[in-house]
Amino acid sequence: MEKETTYKTISRPSESLFKDRGSKFLGYAFPLTHTEEAKKHIQQLKAMHPKAVHYCYAYRIGTEGTQFRANDDGEPSGTAGKPILGQIDRFGITNVIIIVVRYFGGTLLGVPGLINAYKAAAEAALLANEIIEKDIEYILHLEFDYTIMNEVMLTLKQHHARIVYQEQQLFCRLEAAIPLVYFAACKQKLEEIHRLEIKEAPQAT
Repeated sequence: MEKETTYKTISRPSESLFKDRGSKFLGYAFPLTHTEEAKKHIQQLKAMHPKAVHYCYAYRIGTEGTQFRANDDGEPSGTAGKPILGQIDRFGITNVIIIVVRYFGGTLLGVPGLINAYKAAAEAALLANEIIEKDIEYILHLEFDYTIMNEVMLTLKQHHARIVYQEQQLFCRLEAAIPLVYFAACKQKLEEIHRLEIKEAPQAT
């Protein structure tokens, strides 16, 4: 089977609103690359909506899709986080978090009503967004003498690499994200450069 070289994600933050019997469900979708970002988004929404009763969420991270979480935040088990994650998977995307903020309207919705509400709010947040396709990239950490800078940069440019971090002194450090489709050829060319130290990151982005 041919290995995937791209993945789908959302292009930007987006919002939605779903109402049912007085309760309001505010859906927020954000691009996500690290779990630390998830905590930050949740804290920001808690500050924005201090009178809400639940802040339920789900996320999936990584091109393999193996890093995920679904949280009901006090709602009955399986009624919030799981339906939200289900919409992320239905759209076939990763590197995304959806948080649904609930204001209680005084009427209990029951398990079916909650599942439908969280699913609808998550779906609407994604429909309000744009699904984009991005290259799967592998990270290389490079260390080298400044005298070979031009040779290193030219090789990276020829293989459509993206510079993630750069520290230029007499001895340079650089992180480059290289599209998977060009990765093997780029690494081979870099290995031919004298006095260049290469460290490969363990995971794709």
